[in-house]
Amino acid sequence: MDDRIRLVAGTILRAPFTGRTVRELVYCGLGGLAGVAGFFITVFSFAAGLTITASILGTVVGLLLLTLALLISRRLGGLHRRLVRWLLGYEVAAPLRFQPGKGILARLDRRLRDRVAWRAVSYSLIKLPVAAVQLYALTLAGFGLVDVSYPVLWLLFHHNPGGNPSSMAAVVPLPFGGKFEVSSWPGTFLPALAGVACVIGAAWLARGISAGDRALVRGLLGPSRVSELERTRTLAVEDSAAALRRVERDLHDGAQMRLAALAMNLGMAREKLDDDEVPEVATVRELLDAAQRNAVDALADLRDLARGIHPPALDNGLASALTSLAASSAIPASLTADIGPRPAPAIETIAYFCAAELIANATKHSYANEIKVNIHTERRGVLRLEVCDDGIGGADAGHGSGLAGLAQRVSTVDGRIDVSSPPGGPTLVTVTLPLKA
Repeated sequence: MDDRIRLVAGTILRAPFTGRTVRELVYCGLGGLAGVAGFFITVFSFAAGLTITASILGTVVGLLLLTLALLISRRLGGLHRRLVRWLLGYEVAAPLRFQPGKGILARLDRRLRDRVAWRAVSYSLIKLPVAAVQLYALTLAGFGLVDVSYPVLWLLFHHNPGGNPSSMAAVVPLPFGGKFEVSSWPGTFLPALAGVACVIGAAWLARGISAGDRALVRGLLGPSRVSELERTRTLAVEDSAAALRRVERDLHDGAQMRLAALAMNLGMAREKLDDDEVPEVATVRELLDAAQRNAVDALADLRDLARGIHPPALDNGLASALTSLAASSAIPASLTADIGPRPAPAIETIAYFCAAELIANATKHSYANEIKVNIHTERRGVLRLEVCDDGIGGADAGHGSGLAGLAQRVSTVDGRIDVSSPPGGPTLVTVTLPLKA
C-alpha cells in the first residue's frame, strides 16, 4: 500500500517536469487563443450573413457571406487538427475534401450543405469554454512559476540590511488563494508553496482539458461516422482482395513451382528405372535428392503462407502468441498481459500482426535497448495493446511508414492507433481494438 501511495505521489509531483506537460501548456496557450478567435470570427460572420440574408435585397450577399463563414470554419478546423498533431502528437484524420459542383448555384448549394463545415462551426462554438479553461491553466502555471521564485526575488531586490525592506505582493489565482502581502524573507515561503500547488494543478488541468479537447477534435473535426464506415468498408474490401492476390502469387511463384519441379524430377527418375538397361544409380539418386529438396521447400513455403494467414501460435491464445513473439525479438522485449474475456479470432489476429509489425519497426529504426509490450482488456469491451521502446523516437504515421498500414488495418474493425514519439524518444504506440469485430 505504501509503495502504491509513493508511486501515485511521485507521478503527481513529477508531472510539471515532463516534456508532455510543456507541450500541453503550449497547446493550451495556442489552442486557447485560436479557440477564442475562432469563436468570435464564427459568431460575427454568421451574424452578419444571416442579418444581410434576412433583407430581400441582400439575400445574395448574405448567402455569399455564409459560404465564406463555412469556408473559414473548415480552415479553422484544419488549424486545430494541426495543433493537436504538432504539440500533442495525436493524429486526427482529415475529413473528406470539399467537392464543388458545376456552376455557381451548385457550388453555393454544396457549400451550404457541407456537413464537415457545419461540424467545424459546432466545434468553434463549443471551443469557447474549453479555451477559457486552457487559458486559465496557462495563467495558473505562469503565476505559479512567479510565486515559486519569490524567495530568490526577495534576496535579489528587496534585501536591505540595516533598514526596513519594502513589502511584496504575491497573487495566487483561485482556487489556491488570493493576494499575499510579503514583508519578510520567511514570509515568501507561503506564496512559494502556493506557487508549487499552482504549477502542479496547472499541469494536471492542462492534461485533463487537452484530453477533452482531443476528443472534441476527433469527434467534430475528423471524419464523420458515415464517411468513416464507408472508408473502412473500402479498406476491408481492398485488404481482402490484396490478401487473396498475395496468397495466389505466393502459391504460384513458390509452392506450385516447387511441386512442379518435384513431379518432373520424379518422372525423370521413373523413366530411368523403367529402362531395360541397368539404371545409373548416381543419376537416379541425384534426381531423388532434388525431388526431396523441392518437397521440403514446398512444405516450408506452405507453412509460411499458412502462418501469414493465421499464426499457429494463436491457437493457444493471444498472450501465449505474444510471449513467443517477444522471446524471438532481436531487442530484449518484455510482455505484460492481462486479458480477460478472449477476443474474437479476427481481433486476435490483428493484434498479433500489429505487435509483430511494431516490434519489427522498433528493431529496424529505433536503436532501442529495450521493448515493453503491454496488452490488457478494459471493462468497456476494449483490447488495448501498448508497445514502448526507449529509442530515438521520431516515428510518424503520416510519412508512408508501416504505421499507416496498421492504422488502416485496425480501422476496418473500428480500432485506433495513437502514436507518441517525440524526438529523442521514447516511442509509445497504443492500439485500441474492440473485443468483438
